Amino acid sequence: MAIPGSGRTFNLSVISPELKVFEGPVKFAVVPAHDGEIGILYGHAPLIALLGEGELRVETTAGTRLFRVAGGFVQVLENEVAVLSEQARDA
Repeated sequence: MAIPGSGRTFNLSVISPELKVFEGPVKFAVVPAHDGEIGILYGHAPLIALLGEGELRVETTAGTRLFRVAGGFVQVLENEVAVLSEQARDA
């Protein structure tokens, strides 16, 4: 059985107050929310969640990317995901 949304990409932006850490198409993301991890695939329902502190895991078409985030918000809307974090950097 295929995973819903597998093989399709959505746009992800990871932004801190200082800079845009990442922007591009991704297949999958795992976001460290305040109360647990959230897995995001293409077609995810609209969502706004409070970020916790931890590792943001992203599967791009070129491979896996890891980021360290702490505080902020994540928004999912119409296959656009914005991670707005107080602190964000490559892990």
